[in-house]
Amino acid sequence: MLRIEKLTKRFGDNIAVNAATLDVDKPCMIGIIGRSGAGKSTLLRMINRLSDASDGRILFQGRDITRLRGAEKRAWQAQCAMIFQQFNLVPRMDVVSNVLHGTLNRRSTLATMFNLYPTEDIHCAIDILDRLGIAAHAAKRAEALSGGQQQRVAIARALMQDPAIILADEPIASLDPMNAQVVMQSLRRIHEEDGRTVIANLHTLDTARRYCDRVVGMRDGRIVFDGLPEQLTTGVAREIYGADASFSEAATSTEIDALDAAQPARQRAGATA
Repeated sequence: MLRIEKLTKRFGDNIAVNAATLDVDKPCMIGIIGRSGAGKSTLLRMINRLSDASDGRILFQGRDITRLRGAEKRAWQAQCAMIFQQFNLVPRMDVVSNVLHGTLNRRSTLATMFNLYPTEDIHCAIDILDRLGIAAHAAKRAEALSGGQQQRVAIARALMQDPAIILADEPIASLDPMNAQVVMQSLRRIHEEDGRTVIANLHTLDTARRYCDRVVGMRDGRIVFDGLPEQLTTGVAREIYGADASFSEAATSTEIDALDAAQPARQRAGATA
C-alpha cells in the first residue's frame, strides 16, 4: 500500500533522513521511536509532502507521491492527514468550525471566505466529535479546551479529510499521562474501526509497545529497527538510542528493566506455541 524507497533529506551538509526504506502492505498502527534529532519528524513531513525529499521515492498504491505538484499534491495531503504536537487549531474559532477546516481542500474559495459549510458536513463533524467524546464542546472556542481535548479536535479535523493514512507527529508529547492515554486510545480505535493506517512519532518505548502493531526505530537519520513490539529487547533499544543513552528522552530505566524481565516469558510462550 505504502512504500518508501531510500528516502533522503539533506539540509546543506546535514543529512536528516538517510536512505530510509519502509514497506506498509496493509493498514496497521506504526510507532516511530528514536532520540530527538533522529529524523522522525522529517520523515513524516516528507511522507505528507510538507517537505520535499532530496532523494528517493514515496509510492502509494503504485503512484509516485514525490512527483506530485499543485492540485495533485494538495489532494495527497488530504488523503494523508497530519496531526501535530501543538494542535494547530484556530484558538478563537469554535470547535466544530476547526473540525470543518478538514474539508477546505474540497471547498470553493468563496465558501471558505464566508465560512459556509454544507449541512451534511456539519453533521459529520459533530458525529466525529461525538465519537471522540467531545461533542458537548462543539460550540466552545478551541482555546477554552484542555490540551487533550484540543488534540482530539485536531484528530477530528484529520478525520474530516477521510484520509487513508494519518500521520501523528509527537501527538502526546505536551500532554499529561491521562490525556496522553485518551489520545492514544483514540488513534488506536481509528485504526481498528476504520481500517486506516496510523503512523505516529512517539516519545516512549512503553507507548509504542502498548498501542502499536509495529515499531520503527531511527538513529541519526537511519532506520535501525523495524519489527514487532515484543522484539524491542534491551539490546535493540540501546541500538536505537545509543549504548550510553540515559533514556531520559524516550524510555526510563524501569522500562528497559521490564524489557529484560519480559523477554524470558515471551521466549517460553514461543516455545510452548
